[in-house]
Amino acid sequence: MKRVTEYRLCIDNKKYPSSLEFGKIYRVIDDEKAVKHNMLRVIDESGEDYLYPEAFFVPIKLPQIALDAFIALQ
Repeated sequence: MKRVTEYRLCIDNKKYPSSLEFGKIYRVIDDEKAVKHNMLRVIDESGEDYLYPEAFFVPIKLPQIALDAFIALQ
């Protein structure tokens, strides 16, 4: 299983409206190569991970109860 390293809020989905929802929190998988190219590996609406521009997302800090809920979904 790929390791989710953080959660980010989608702030732009104009190029990928069927894959990303504006205002939704997404799980991000660690991918050092992608980050070097200003991309993030995100688990999108398909349930699969794909690369998206980093600028489409902002980092967020979730309370522990929310983190626990996301972990339970995995």
